Amino acid sequence: MSTSTDVSRIVREKYAEAAQRVAQSGAASCCGPVEAACCGKDPITSDLYDPAQAGAVPEKALQASLGCGNPTALAELRPGETVLDLGSGGGIDVLLSARRVGPTGQAFGLDMTDEMLALAEENKRKSGLANVHFLKGEIENIPLPDNSVDVIISNCVINLSGDKDRVLREAFRVLRPGGRFAVSDVVVRGEVPPAIRRSVELWVGCVAGALSDTEYLAKLAAAGFGDAAIEVTRVYDVDDARGFLAGQGIDVDALAPQVDGKFVSAFIRASKPVAGDLPRSEQSTAAASCRTASCCAR
Repeated sequence: MSTSTDVSRIVREKYAEAAQRVAQSGAASCCGPVEAACCGKDPITSDLYDPAQAGAVPEKALQASLGCGNPTALAELRPGETVLDLGSGGGIDVLLSARRVGPTGQAFGLDMTDEMLALAEENKRKSGLANVHFLKGEIENIPLPDNSVDVIISNCVINLSGDKDRVLREAFRVLRPGGRFAVSDVVVRGEVPPAIRRSVELWVGCVAGALSDTEYLAKLAAAGFGDAAIEVTRVYDVDDARGFLAGQGIDVDALAPQVDGKFVSAFIRASKPVAGDLPRSEQSTAAASCRTASCCAR
């Protein structure tokens, strides 16, 4: 298994390539080999946004979308809220969120790739939205204060991290008490062949690093979240598996039937308990961090 550093480096490189491809030709791919996906419809990233949503953002924001779901369609965003998108890429989910929270709300996007951030800033400029902010950083180290965000969204990015426990702890830290975690991600149901788990390219392609449904729920609980639930939004069949396994130097004909129906896109919900619902030992810590966070007060 490659180290977390190796995964982060390769993810950065692949997403930089995808951003450059959009900037130059208007086509991107993440989930699957870049060259192969450019020749056809990607089974994971395709058909995620309806025409109304697609028409509400700059064309390059849609072209740079590398997700596996549509968290903005399922998350309950309210006017005046602060939203953070982990791994915001070209900015499509940030821009859609900014429209939903309105001018009294704020939408932040966090990404580690300079090329994606440059593309996101261009899309922000074209959108004309003033309540959008893009930050450079890693999702394992979110550059925002404790208790400063109402909703965290993400679109097929947490599975790319080599340290998911730290990502979830950071998400819990920056959420206000009562805040919501509402992300789209690839989830595994059942055993996956070791050859898939060992492939760094498939990790970058949103597959090899995916957690099982039970692992995801357990890690959310360990980070402190409550009310965690997983809602399957799309099941990948054997033909889809052939699409995202192609070009990886593995026996696609042998492996695709073994993962038929095991990889799914899912919407994962959880919430940060309010102080009264926390164990007594944690209540004083939560109250102290709220007093010291500059943007905690409404």
